[in-house]
Amino acid sequence: MADVDTLDLISTVTADSCPLGDLIALAIRLTEGGQPALADQAYKVWIRFHSENPQLCVAHFNRAVLQSNLGDNAGAVASLEAAIALNADFLPAYVNLGGLQERLGLHELAIATWEAGANRPAVMNGLSVSYAFTCLKQIARVLGDLQQPSRAELALQRAADLDPHAMDVIGQLVATRLGQCKWPAVQPSERLSRETLLSGVNPLSVAAYTDDPLLQLAAGNRFSEREAKVTPEQIRADRRDAPIDLTGRRPRIGYISSDLRDHAVGYLMAELFEVHDKSKVEVFAYYCGQESSDGLNTRIRAAAEHFTDIRPMTDDEAAQRIADDGIDILVDVNGHTRDARTSVFARRPAPILVNWLGYPGTMGSDYHHYIIGDPAVIPPEMEHYYSEAVRRIPCYQPNDRRRKVADECPTRAEAGLPEDGFVFCCFNGTQKITPHVFDRWMEILKRTPGSVLWLLDSNPETNARLRDAAQARGVDRMRLVFAPKMQNAFHLARYRLADLFLDTTPYGAHTTASDALWMSVPVLTWSGRCFASRVCGSLVSAAGLPELVVDSGQAYVDKAVEIGSDRAKADAMRATLAANRDTCVLFDMDLLASKLEALYGEMIAEHQAGQRPRPNLTNLPVYLDIGLALDEDAREMQAEPDLDGLYRQELARRHALKALPADGRLWDGGQ
Repeated sequence: MADVDTLDLISTVTADSCPLGDLIALAIRLTEGGQPALADQAYKVWIRFHSENPQLCVAHFNRAVLQSNLGDNAGAVASLEAAIALNADFLPAYVNLGGLQERLGLHELAIATWEAGANRPAVMNGLSVSYAFTCLKQIARVLGDLQQPSRAELALQRAADLDPHAMDVIGQLVATRLGQCKWPAVQPSERLSRETLLSGVNPLSVAAYTDDPLLQLAAGNRFSEREAKVTPEQIRADRRDAPIDLTGRRPRIGYISSDLRDHAVGYLMAELFEVHDKSKVEVFAYYCGQESSDGLNTRIRAAAEHFTDIRPMTDDEAAQRIADDGIDILVDVNGHTRDARTSVFARRPAPILVNWLGYPGTMGSDYHHYIIGDPAVIPPEMEHYYSEAVRRIPCYQPNDRRRKVADECPTRAEAGLPEDGFVFCCFNGTQKITPHVFDRWMEILKRTPGSVLWLLDSNPETNARLRDAAQARGVDRMRLVFAPKMQNAFHLARYRLADLFLDTTPYGAHTTASDALWMSVPVLTWSGRCFASRVCGSLVSAAGLPELVVDSGQAYVDKAVEIGSDRAKADAMRATLAANRDTCVLFDMDLLASKLEALYGEMIAEHQAGQRPRPNLTNLPVYLDIGLALDEDAREMQAEPDLDGLYRQELARRHALKALPADGRLWDGGQ
């Protein structure tokens, strides 16, 4: 486009007859023609000559967008403030102004701006509600990043009240309550029923909420369908039926993860990239997490043969890149976790898609063919809880034998711990602490005089809430000691101060368990039915202490008291772990890599033989309805003796109303 003549532009925008619509059209032409600065000047001049125009606030708003794109944040802020001054009910200006203030690091000012916008609507029509909802979501997001969950929860609750069908908001609301140990985490309100709340919960939070693998499977299915929908037009890189010819080449294995950095998954996977046998597999890593150049990210970049950052790519572009790389097996190391690129998998850019490590459970999708577990995590009698075909290696979780441990270790006094008392610890996230777990911990403390429970520091409000809960259960609140968060090498070093790690359930310790075992701290766990509740038992057994995997809540309490009353027993277990560390299955990364590579070969052989498994999704919406109706708060599902029986009874009742097909899981079709 040729440059607009300046005199013609001035003549146009200063004319009394120039409507805002013509100005907007002119500004768009200028911007698309590479003259955004001139478009900004057009708005500036029009505003000066049309100070009485009833749409003046819109002109200021549009100019702010241009100014922001030009890098003039201060000018954009001034324009948005002018728009609000002209029309205090012009809600888009609040949304954008708060965003600019956040970008400038003025977080509390941004929150105040969005709060004003959310409270402003005089007429609650659909559009104003939408903008108020957006303001509240922005508030919750920033407060979450600022580690202020209580304030974030209030904003999320208000947003959910405005739109009870906003599943992402509802999921965040429940997750925020879980993280604060606000029991019950699923708290119905006037606008939100218990079923609605549970329907919006991310499957990862379901794993922390209840040990109901059928509910988790069904929730994963709904989440996959809701969050990773693709149209036939979007599946341009579909290689689901691509032949795998290994003549003259190695199998190409691709790992997608947002966590190949200073993250629990990054710690677990770093050494795997180094020990993979490059003569047997060609390894590709696709990174989709936050920008990172930390030590782990750098280490993984160096170890992987091919490392591609797909963060700036759309799902279509990322899928096409994977297809162009000719990947044979694409491994999902995110699952239903933050920053996942599940939609890339939905585009089927590789013939074999695998769920492994990043998410402790089944995906419930129609495109993940396999899940990798081990005999303890997924025993044969529990395979029906998974949509994928189950494949096993000796211990499903990799580890890093090169993890750094600081030489210096604080004294017990420096850590706020008693010199002689028995120290129980649990460094799991607070979202994993359920009221059932907490009740058992308090019973253990009561029966073990002089002992303390050492927990990971969360935030002052949550710490106080847990101490209040201890006091209410007859335990001195100061017997809960909180360990401040610190760099991982120093955190590992202070494990030496603990005597016994008490696992949580139904979402147990994973990386935290292997950290404890690496530091020779015994870990006590109760394995349930869900993947997340069985990982710790797998790790403890693989480290050589299977006697610390119990089968009931009471056995968990009794075993903890037994060990807590006999330090010699705890010391003997510590010695066993230290002696086993260099030889046990848990830390044998060469074994894991070789078994994983062999497993990949078996998957390829099945594909070549036309025997690739098909995910089983039959009747999952019905299973979801049944699971949502069970009162998961009133009773601990992990202690339920016959969970499958509960579902079968309800399936039979529903079949009597409307015939259900056989699903190869629990329902035989009424035969």
